[in-house]
Amino acid sequence: MMSYDSDNVFAMILRGEIPCVKIYEDNHALAFNDINPQAPVHTLVIPKGKYINMIDFSKNAPEELIAGFFRAIGNTAKQLGLEEDGYRLISNAGESANQEVPHLHFHILSGKKLGPMLS
Repeated sequence: MMSYDSDNVFAMILRGEIPCVKIYEDNHALAFNDINPQAPVHTLVIPKGKYINMIDFSKNAPEELIAGFFRAIGNTAKQLGLEEDGYRLISNAGESANQEVPHLHFHILSGKKLGPMLS
């Protein structure tokens, strides 16, 4: 299992050490544009806390953060205007899933037909 690296890029963004194009922010989460978009809309939503993946988050985050984080994902999709055309949520966990940053994050993808989940 990966261990949390406090110097990962998302931790640095949360601390304001690396700039981002913010889409949404509240006490529980930060949403910003992906720097390597895979769709016309590609936004990342990260919790404000040191969580590697969903197992870590669901086991260790306080209930208020869990609820607030998932509300933030919905609020971000709404703010992006994705309700009508739809969107895809993806969260990779671990090496086999190609998780590149050891900080829980969800991708919101939209803006075109996204095709099958796996090719």
